[in-house]
Amino acid sequence: MADGSDTTPTADQTAVAGQTPNGLVSGIQSFAAGHGGAKAVIEYVGKRGARIVLVGEDGVWADQFAESTDVARLACAKAGVAVENEWERELVDQMRPGHDLWRSMARRTFAR
Repeated sequence: MADGSDTTPTADQTAVAGQTPNGLVSGIQSFAAGHGGAKAVIEYVGKRGARIVLVGEDGVWADQFAESTDVARLACAKAGVAVENEWERELVDQMRPGHDLWRSMARRTFAR
């Protein structure tokens, strides 16, 4: 196994998993309330922790960061947002990128 890919919780992770930052939970709740509900996909991003991608029922999406995947799952549970196990086609089809994202993608050039 590669370094960092082990999912066995250590004593430090277990202690942190019981606590979630209030700002993280309230941010998830606020997003869900403002977009008619939401679903979440949690992505492990290495030493940085975990990315919580929130997809609102209206197609708007945003993301938040947590210390670990355990903290991210706990925060979503406390906020009342369902966590999807992976990116399902229906969830991806529901996402509607905003104008700012389209503009930023238009400015990118790809090397040949």
